Amino acid sequence: MPPALSKIGSRFGIAAAAFLFAALPSHAQFLALALSDPPPAQQGPSSSSLAAASSFSGDLSGSTQWKDTGLDLQPGDNVQITASGQLQYSDAKQPAGPDGLPRAWKDLMRILPLNEAGRGALLARIGDTEAARPFLVGASHTFRAPAAGRLFLGLNQMSIDTGTGSFHVEVKILERAAGSSAPPQPVATSVAGFDLALLDKIPRRIDDNRGNLGDMTNFIIIGSQDRLRQAFAQAGWVLVDSTKQEAVLHGILSSVTRQSYVEMPMSELYLFGRIQDYGFAIADPFEVIFQRHHNRVWKSPYTLGGQTVWVGAGTHDIGLEKDQRTGGVTHKIDADIDKERDFIAQSLSSTGLIAAQMYLRPSLPVGETKTATGGSFHSDGRVLVLQLRGSSANRAAAFSALFCSVLEKEHPDSGSWSACSDYLEAPSSDRVALGPLPQTYRVAIVPGVLSACAGGAPAYKEGQEHLRTPHGLSVDLIPAPNRSSADNGKDIAKFLKDNYARDSRKFILLGYSKGAPDIMEGLANDPDAARAVAAFVTVAGAIGGSPIADLMPVEVQKWVEAFHLSDCQGDLYAAFKSLRRDVRQDFLAQHPDLGVPVYSLAAVSDKSSTSKVLFENWLLMAPYGPRNDSQLVESDALYPGGNTLGVLRADHWAVALPFEDSSDPNVKKLVDHNHFPRSALLEALVRFVARDLTASPSAH
Repeated sequence: MPPALSKIGSRFGIAAAAFLFAALPSHAQFLALALSDPPPAQQGPSSSSLAAASSFSGDLSGSTQWKDTGLDLQPGDNVQITASGQLQYSDAKQPAGPDGLPRAWKDLMRILPLNEAGRGALLARIGDTEAARPFLVGASHTFRAPAAGRLFLGLNQMSIDTGTGSFHVEVKILERAAGSSAPPQPVATSVAGFDLALLDKIPRRIDDNRGNLGDMTNFIIIGSQDRLRQAFAQAGWVLVDSTKQEAVLHGILSSVTRQSYVEMPMSELYLFGRIQDYGFAIADPFEVIFQRHHNRVWKSPYTLGGQTVWVGAGTHDIGLEKDQRTGGVTHKIDADIDKERDFIAQSLSSTGLIAAQMYLRPSLPVGETKTATGGSFHSDGRVLVLQLRGSSANRAAAFSALFCSVLEKEHPDSGSWSACSDYLEAPSSDRVALGPLPQTYRVAIVPGVLSACAGGAPAYKEGQEHLRTPHGLSVDLIPAPNRSSADNGKDIAKFLKDNYARDSRKFILLGYSKGAPDIMEGLANDPDAARAVAAFVTVAGAIGGSPIADLMPVEVQKWVEAFHLSDCQGDLYAAFKSLRRDVRQDFLAQHPDLGVPVYSLAAVSDKSSTSKVLFENWLLMAPYGPRNDSQLVESDALYPGGNTLGVLRADHWAVALPFEDSSDPNVKKLVDHNHFPRSALLEALVRFVARDLTASPSAH
């Protein structure tokens, strides 16, 4: 990702923040927008008359809210939607196609159903409950349904701001789940191993750390951290900012990227003696002030089947009321908090990531009581228990033992190196025998965005040669032009199939940065290519996308032009659009299984280990997660349901790009924290995966 975003972004951020505050509507306008009720959804054909339908063809006028297609989807159904036509808004200079209008500053003031999409874009949702969240369709979209429900089509516009014209939409169910090679698994009605004894260990209430008991702990989720965050993200929840400082930075960044700010922080409450680990919310851009679905989640000290037990407290803000402790104003919650518990169940079930769901009543259930601020609520006392599918396996200890052994015994990198703990979090004290590297597999590496501009510093330059000599492995670097991940994925798929036809040894594929989503697109869209792959490895891969990807294309293009990088060709806008969080999360929802074993490593840097050229990017990333590498938040670099190999102590460039070998003193000055044992890392990854595949041959 680009190094020059930061300075330009900083200047834009200050101006944008000033514009944002100046452009806020009056209190009367604000309240009218925030409190207006949307009109009822349009009614379509009855479910009984069209239950067996496999296609839909029709028009959506500019006044459409939600149109019932009459198509009932099942998890795993492969659906294709195409659209054409135009909508004209009275204040827009150009008509909107199905992809929507380019976002403008005024979009910060609009309450759009899908915050990150353009005004007028074609949307869809599965189900007609409040928990059914919209997703972007645009002019063409093919996806696998994550959950069962009726398919609805809608427009990304305010109910009081409709366009004239219409879209013609064609929907086809290309393949029913029952005919697919991997039919969806049913949701179990009990969670194996979770019983009353474990539930009774969990406190029934959270508190404000001043002796005032607060909300009820009304749901429990069992699974890994990355799967937990993926489930909430796919269900349409946002991760809220945890501090006021983060809120200010995030608000400015939202204005720069022309996104509405919906991640407003929630108050800090306590469970297990500490504040919440995560806060998730669903809210419209302005209604977040008055009402939103939100919950707090804590990592408990308990595990079940090797997976973390997360404890949550969910409530629904519906207005404002007096804080009985301070006399100030606080949020008023819906007194029937069981509704929010059930909303969370419906919402997360829509992702298809729930393996089991049940309700359990503790020995001392909560009935009717008050919050820490004095508001009343009541419950039937039952707690929702959800188990996530395919949570990641933590293989960090085993990988660190191998990495440290390679670093200390083989010394594949030139120069001097300090303790293994300087390069890898929580390194193992164990060491393993190395032996020869097997020739069973070939290695192919896909670098990140802008790799075409940095020909002198290709990803794992030293490590590639080390694997070839002295180890004798076949290693290829697959080109990664500056264009969309889907386009690069097609070339990667062709490379894999062509080479597999000549040599039956399968590939260990390594994707760095944008190389990871490029590979994922190739494997997901071409089963023949996936058959040529033994395993997929990511290092600082943009699995879940980057929250600042929207800022990148324009600013990088300016940087490229300013520094006369004539070799930097391609479509930078398309490349960075592929890295947007909504794009990558949508991909994960549609392709929960790539059909090959996946191993991932994240990177995390701090102020002392981030190069100067990346430092302002690191600061911009902080509101989204303090554990980041200047381009990606830790959790977005880990593949949900895969094998987690740990966290590297380095910034985004240091883990793959050898800028320290540059002869240009300016490069060395700006990239001043680039010393990292990349050859040892690459060898350890290949050794680990090869051993793992040999130990579990059925995996490939």
